[in-house]
Amino acid sequence: MGGSIDLVTRDVDETRKSAAALAELLVPGDVVSLAGELGAGKTAFVQGAARALGVEEPVVSPTFVLVREYRGEMPIYHVDVYRLDHLQEVHDLGFEDFLDPGGVVFVEWGDAVEALLPDSHLRVELTTDEDQTRLIRVSARGPAWAPRWERLEGVLQPWKAA
Repeated sequence: MGGSIDLVTRDVDETRKSAAALAELLVPGDVVSLAGELGAGKTAFVQGAARALGVEEPVVSPTFVLVREYRGEMPIYHVDVYRLDHLQEVHDLGFEDFLDPGGVVFVEWGDAVEALLPDSHLRVELTTDEDQTRLIRVSARGPAWAPRWERLEGVLQPWKAA
């Protein structure tokens, strides 16, 4: 499965709303890799998706604790590998254990651990410009997203880049 969808959000709230729309299509076992510079909106994206998946507690960056687990409609694991220097450290963290077939995993700085991600995952790349507008590129890897791709394009339509 290839292809990507480019989105534009004008503020943090729109970023959360686009993530909430995407979350409608997440199923247990999904992995979402998030990439982008510091402050690009990775945690805000997870906040929107987690809220849509029934998480009621505040969703905060796991930068210093590395992993946060939330309970919603299914377990949600929010992993941040920014402070880890080597893939071995990610293994030592027990990363494979978070790839729970009953939950959804969000990996901030997922591009740094691409080799450890399952063949099928969603990649979300966020960039910002000087006025805090965000360009969000959503791309699917592997066969798990092929049957959901058309629906994904539909739910993300309000934010599609012109």
